[in-house]
Amino acid sequence: MSLSYQIGIDVGGTFTDLVAIDSDGATTFTKSASTPQDQSIGVVDGLHDLAQRLGLSLDVLLDRTQRIVHGTTVATNALLERKGAKVGLLTTAGHRDVLEMREGLKPDRYNLVIAPPDPLVPRDLRRGVTERIAFDGSIVTPLDEASVIRELEFLKAEGVSSIAICYLHSYRNDAHERRTAELVAEHLPDAYVSLSSDVLPQIKEFERVSTTVVNSYVGLAVKNYLGKLRQRLADVGLSKDILFVILSHGGIALVEEAARLAAGTCLSGPAGGIAGAKACAELFGAGDVIPFDMGGTSTEISLISDNDVALTSQRGLAGERIALRSFDILSIGAGGGSLARLDATNTFVVGPQSAGAFPGPACYGNGGSEPTVTDANLLLGYLDADNFLGGRSQLDITASERVTDAFAERLGLDRIQTAAGIHRLINVKMADGIRLMTLRRGVDPRRFTLVSFGGAAGLHAAEVAREMEISRVLVPTVASVLSAWGMLASDLRYEVSRSHVGDTAILNDEALRTLYGELEAEARQRLPPSIATSMRIERSAELRYGEQIFEVDVSLDGLDLTMDNLADAVVDRFHRRHEELYTYASPGQEVDLVNARVAVIGEVPRGFGVSELAPATGPAVAIRSKAIYSAGEWRDAPVYGLQALAPGHLIEGPAIIEAETTTVILHDGDKASVTPLGWLDISVRQRETMH
Repeated sequence: MSLSYQIGIDVGGTFTDLVAIDSDGATTFTKSASTPQDQSIGVVDGLHDLAQRLGLSLDVLLDRTQRIVHGTTVATNALLERKGAKVGLLTTAGHRDVLEMREGLKPDRYNLVIAPPDPLVPRDLRRGVTERIAFDGSIVTPLDEASVIRELEFLKAEGVSSIAICYLHSYRNDAHERRTAELVAEHLPDAYVSLSSDVLPQIKEFERVSTTVVNSYVGLAVKNYLGKLRQRLADVGLSKDILFVILSHGGIALVEEAARLAAGTCLSGPAGGIAGAKACAELFGAGDVIPFDMGGTSTEISLISDNDVALTSQRGLAGERIALRSFDILSIGAGGGSLARLDATNTFVVGPQSAGAFPGPACYGNGGSEPTVTDANLLLGYLDADNFLGGRSQLDITASERVTDAFAERLGLDRIQTAAGIHRLINVKMADGIRLMTLRRGVDPRRFTLVSFGGAAGLHAAEVAREMEISRVLVPTVASVLSAWGMLASDLRYEVSRSHVGDTAILNDEALRTLYGELEAEARQRLPPSIATSMRIERSAELRYGEQIFEVDVSLDGLDLTMDNLADAVVDRFHRRHEELYTYASPGQEVDLVNARVAVIGEVPRGFGVSELAPATGPAVAIRSKAIYSAGEWRDAPVYGLQALAPGHLIEGPAIIEAETTTVILHDGDKASVTPLGWLDISVRQRETMH
């Protein structure tokens, strides 16, 4: 019987990672160059390479594939580079400046010279429509269709390609938005349309309008890209509708849903990495881990505590508010392609600017003219110029020397001092990111294990852990492609929410049961029943004390909706959660229910079964040795092949462990033991015990 496959694809800034897991649980992976001008080209190139590694033609591989899960940066890039659609906003008359006024707060409140935000929709394309719905959903002013048509004709003449519709209180009554969408279909039939009552049917006007505008801004690009990818896959032999996209909250969705809720793909790729890190933690038996994902352009950091990944609706991207739920991920401009430079104050800095996929680092030989982190790692001996990507590519060390020497002259340092400075600065920058996710939240990082993944992470993980006094680093064998691998550990997930502001003392038990029952029925309708093997429900509520201006997200999982005194139980959970977060609760104070939320999760076959390897029968044998720069001096370090290591082997630093698509550096005092799964469990020697 022929093997079947599941494929995960993660498009990064520099490389596109692909993982295939067959029906026996065997994993095959590869990397191909990303193609920013059209990501679908790099995806198909990678699939060709993946098929070749499996000894199959591409059409046969696709015919045997049961599921393709894709993480894309199309929405991310459109927002970061300000290359989204030309958007027109239709909103209630008198409210078109909400997008610019925001919440009345500056992101840096003590900065007196901060520039005002540059809205995605300029003021002349934000059009007021005559209509008004009250807070309770009643119609105060009927929709003036003539005013809608007049504004649509104006936007059409201005050449807008995408329309965002956000009327006041439409989360309580969406009739006006629905009718406006019908008029848009008549007058601008080719426009991409986002309704706030679809995208984010919740209270808080700025969050709703901002998220809806972002959805329209990136939606056309996402829709066009996914359509193009589908066509390219069909051209090379895919005849089944098996393409899914991972969303920012870690669940996967059909292409149509991803195109509709395009703002939900803004953290698509990083979400796969967090899902993969969570799966690794479960396999390794570690409940508290810090996912550390360093790629070519950025580093993503998150926190998994007690096997739970936090979801948040407080994130944004490129200065834009996106109030959709996502994994709580911190992204910083620190990657292998990060550029070293002097800033406006003549200070030596690394990142956030990046050489990207092209020209890339100078050592790639594509004309890069500034030193990057990868160039520094090559000069410090951490990378093998003749064995990059398993020998499929060579690095030009002469180019790295040339650009680093030019920069070193400006600094008054020599070549190696400059390279070591670049390496040190990027490590400190990434450690600062971990501080933000842990110490700033009252979490002690020393009790966590650092899960290192992404193509560049292994070169820096031990030093970053040492900076944070973290004693343990875990490196899976699929570390360089963990985001793509993790996508295959993700389930279908559909979330629905409803604003229902009111005192829970007034909301009786039956009202709560009805509310959550309706939300569950709505979410179930969106889930394709033929795909999921089983289904589970997650319920939560956002509550606050009556005078507060922020909400606390409270999980209602495990709460029996048929129980007596249900409302009291919900309020009690809120008090306890508030005390956990802020060290106090006010049991006698009025509590408001702001948003009710239900997620329906359709569990899909995991696709991979990780098997234990045969234990080592002899000591680990180095394949060669080379000089590396460690602790301020050149040291001779043995080089080991990861695939040749077996459970029971212990590698002591300084040493290099090479795999086809990643390299792990151990410094003096670090020790890496090989686990039964073939992963590296690194014990990091702390500074106070180093000599």
